[in-house]
Amino acid sequence: MGEDYSHSLDENLRWSHHPPDNGTMPPMRLRPFRVDPCLSLWLSFALACIPMVSSPLQAEATTTIQEVLSDPALFHLRQITLHGTVRNVQPLDPYEIPAGSTCYGGYLFTLEDDTASLPVAVPGLCGIPLVKDPDVEDGARVAIEATIQAPSHGGYALSFKGGKIAMDQEGIVQAIATRITPLAD
Repeated sequence: MGEDYSHSLDENLRWSHHPPDNGTMPPMRLRPFRVDPCLSLWLSFALACIPMVSSPLQAEATTTIQEVLSDPALFHLRQITLHGTVRNVQPLDPYEIPAGSTCYGGYLFTLEDDTASLPVAVPGLCGIPLVKDPDVEDGARVAIEATIQAPSHGGYALSFKGGKIAMDQEGIVQAIATRITPLAD
């Protein structure tokens, strides 16, 4: 308990650069860590403000469908938020992905806002055989978080023509939904 924690700067430098010759390190000297009370108060305030600035519940900027269709290459593989009305919900038959798994419960619909409409695919669960109704109904108002797939970048789109079609052949811009949330009317 009565250990002396004081030592010289020369001693610190000597031990940090040149270990003792006997192969052992000197005993560690512990010093209490002190924080200035003003700094502590400031840090507490700053940490309390973080949820107000970067809350996950804070609404993301919503993109219109016409913005996506006007310049699909700009939105290619970007995660965006769209709002609109669900139209033409169509469940997909089970389909295979290149890894060989079969996917179940996928469906397609068209999302319509005041500016245009866009095909949306909701991929199924792969490797888990299940019978599942789509999570949306025709006429429902929803917010979707989706990744945009634009033509001329390669890849495939989900469709009723054998499960998937080459996007470049059809010129399709499609949203792949990652989250769908109902909107209050």
